[in-house]
Amino acid sequence: MNRRMSLAIVVQRYGADINGGAELHARYIAEHLATHADVRVLTTCARDYITWRNDLAAGTDRVNGIPVERFPVSRERPRDLVEFGRQSTLVFTQRHSLQDELDWLDVEGPVSPGLLDRIRDTSREFDFVIVFSLRYHCAYHAARLAPAKTVLVPTMEREAAVGLTVFQPVLRGVRAIMYNSFEERAMLQAVSNNAHVPGVVVGVGSDIPANPDPARARAKFGLRHRFLVYIGRIDANKGCAELFDLFREFLRLRYLRLQDDAIDLVLIGTPVLPVPNHPRIRHLGYVSDADKFDVLAAAEVLVMPSFYESLSMVALEAWALGRPVLANARCDVLVGQCLRSNAGLYYENVDDFAGALNALLDTPGLATDLGERGRRFFDEHYRWPVIERKYLDMLTQLTTRPATYAMEPLPGRAARHKRTQPPAADVVAALPAGPVRDERDGVLG
Repeated sequence: MNRRMSLAIVVQRYGADINGGAELHARYIAEHLATHADVRVLTTCARDYITWRNDLAAGTDRVNGIPVERFPVSRERPRDLVEFGRQSTLVFTQRHSLQDELDWLDVEGPVSPGLLDRIRDTSREFDFVIVFSLRYHCAYHAARLAPAKTVLVPTMEREAAVGLTVFQPVLRGVRAIMYNSFEERAMLQAVSNNAHVPGVVVGVGSDIPANPDPARARAKFGLRHRFLVYIGRIDANKGCAELFDLFREFLRLRYLRLQDDAIDLVLIGTPVLPVPNHPRIRHLGYVSDADKFDVLAAAEVLVMPSFYESLSMVALEAWALGRPVLANARCDVLVGQCLRSNAGLYYENVDDFAGALNALLDTPGLATDLGERGRRFFDEHYRWPVIERKYLDMLTQLTTRPATYAMEPLPGRAARHKRTQPPAADVVAALPAGPVRDERDGVLG
């Protein structure tokens, strides 16, 4: 690229202390693309993703050197979430109208008229607008306001929202799509028939420290036993309730065989679900990035119990440190990552869980071999130079090849109110499922 590009990053919330999911993904991309282009973040004043309360000041500030413009959210989500639950039940499980889906988006939020006005005025200022997380109000409307410049990072998991009809024209009408995984691409292309839209599976990198120190983690947190680690929001939706049950049953079965062997489950992250009061379950709470990597380096294995992911950043971080991964087999993305890396095991039930964990704990060569394969996988596909090059190649391609399609307009008012849309959960259930072994393969049954 001869001229330095100007890029806007649009995401629902943004901050140095927001350390998970699409928001962290957006920050990493903003900071790494800033070495190649002029980058500005457009976001809301919200910090909390449940209430969308305006906790941060409106206006412009800087986060790690990146200019950030924040705009107020016009309304919080209902505190008791009754309205959101009712609207979700309607569009996910019942025949409904397109207007019902638009109403769901309004309740999903965050609704920020000032942010949308700012995006509407970006036509001359920015070459491209990189928009994160399609399921949120600001991303959906940003894509419709500036379709010819929108590079969408959908971050869509295999959940009922994928089946909402309202998202399909956006997936067919944006300028390009940066997919998180082959499974996400297969799913979204199947639901929207959008193979004509330029797209690439890119994911996201991570800033891996040069010398994580397992001994430092053991000393700081009193980790005296061997342990498996879970890193992320401690939530039933992330599979944590099932993980607690599986781990307790694993301990019972292992005790019958090896009565003097102590294995702990260590948790890092914010609890939404109560953490069991158990002598072998340790919750470290929120920790710094340096501490997180030290703990991860000290762990025998990273466990990923989530049912739904668009990409598991923490699994990639574990592999970057040479640690194996034990994943929930009901998550296509996690199984696909394990297959493509050949660096992880997965489970469907307690026998699988116990068998895989026993193999990793009792066969050091297996854990080492898986970890080394994971390290090579990370180096080949997820080092930052690889990620940055995929973004830059796509942006360069878009500047030289004009789009041959346009965003489909919304139907008129009468058509939007007809109850002709199928339950979104039924749409998702009918989509092809299973992991993708590599980009040349189709979906595996």
